[in-house]
Amino acid sequence: MASHKPATGLLFTLLMFPQIAETIYSPALTDIAHHFATPEQAAAQTLSIYFIAFALGVGFWGGMADRIGRRSAMLWGLGLYSLSAAAALIVDQFETLLLVRALSAFGAAVGSVVTQTMLRDIYSGSDLAKIFAVMGLGMAISPVLGFFAGGLLTALGGYLGVFIGLLVMSTALLGLCAKQLPETRPPKLNAVAFKTLASQLARDGCVLRHMALVALFNLMLFSYYSLAPFLFESLGYSSVEFGYSGVILAMGSLTGSLLNQAGLKRGIPPSHMIRAGIGMATLGGLGVLLTQKTLWFLAPMSLALMSYSIAIPNILSLALVRYRANAGAAGALFGLVYYLLLGIGLVASGWLQNLGAILLSAASGCLLLYARTPTGKHERVENSA
Repeated sequence: MASHKPATGLLFTLLMFPQIAETIYSPALTDIAHHFATPEQAAAQTLSIYFIAFALGVGFWGGMADRIGRRSAMLWGLGLYSLSAAAALIVDQFETLLLVRALSAFGAAVGSVVTQTMLRDIYSGSDLAKIFAVMGLGMAISPVLGFFAGGLLTALGGYLGVFIGLLVMSTALLGLCAKQLPETRPPKLNAVAFKTLASQLARDGCVLRHMALVALFNLMLFSYYSLAPFLFESLGYSSVEFGYSGVILAMGSLTGSLLNQAGLKRGIPPSHMIRAGIGMATLGGLGVLLTQKTLWFLAPMSLALMSYSIAIPNILSLALVRYRANAGAAGALFGLVYYLLLGIGLVASGWLQNLGAILLSAASGCLLLYARTPTGKHERVENSA
């Protein structure tokens, strides 16, 4: 039964957790490639494996959030992540590392799907869009924290230093949640069979469109995480210097988040903000394609991060407005599909090894998906939900 609202700061941290965990790990990719004597493409595929497992975790923990409660699901997921981070410290084969990373991803997924479910428990309508915009600030801050910490940990202790940092972070967060996280699950849920709900979502064009949009925007973001370490290395820069790039990118993310909040306060519809984000992403992808052989590619990459901070909170606020009665299960299915799509996209990204081409292709896909969406359609659905 629902009790009181969780502290906004705690939800803020939980939503940031999966991205911080990945950005801390990203600077260690070159060290992993060297230590396990694997080619760059294989090392980059650890992110692909991660997100396929993450997708399965989203589906699992979202369903469990409805069955055993939001709080219990969160604690079990964070516990699994902590155990996996500890196991990563003792693996001696690359294939075993992939397995451990998959288990970590499965556990980390709880921070995404259950936190979003808790937000949908508490907020609705324009309030939900505004709280997602506030949470977008976390997505702006996390690259700074992750890249900077990951770069320092890699410089101090290699990839093992990174896994020690991840273990400490996840264990601390688990303890904090055990002490402070309340239950938000409504006392009565409109139970719908998982298969029935999946069938409803599969026939809902609005939901499918938003699944693809979230996947494509995340592909832009995480392609940077998987490819940029090697791009920096080819330009003669260290993992620490790669970590500093998070500051530049976070400026773009933070600017986008602030613009998004300002636009929503002025009454600009979320669909308009999404269109603006797609336009920025297209310009950013083209800019990276033209400049990626120099360090100047960080400027258009910042524009791509700005587009992410503008578009993603609005996409998430509109995606499941008709499924509040089954927020956990619907969020699980929604996340399962878009993270599977992201994992597939990262497989292609890892083998292509061309950041600009991936960004521009993803942005073009967003343009095609949203080009025929009637302005205001989603807001009318939200108001009638």
